[in-house]
Amino acid sequence: MLTNEDIVNIVQSVVKAEKELFYTKPELDEKFQKMQDSFSTLQTSVDAMTKLFKQYVEEQKIYVHRLNRLEDWVKQAATKLGLEYKV
Repeated sequence: MLTNEDIVNIVQSVVKAEKELFYTKPELDEKFQKMQDSFSTLQTSVDAMTKLFKQYVEEQKIYVHRLNRLEDWVKQAATKLGLEYKV
């Protein structure tokens, strides 16, 4: 048969295990806040990378356009000078 002391020991063990295994509401709130802060930082980084990538793509379009114009000019100059232009 269990004595009062045994029951007290069991209850204390359960309470101790509960404190070690489960989070309290303030602890959970703190963990969620840290996760939200981390996500916000990650989102900011992704946004910055997206902006840089869009800039890069736009610059590449400009360079291709300039290169095409330059090549057209070289072709026209070669024709007028009687030279053969090979790509």
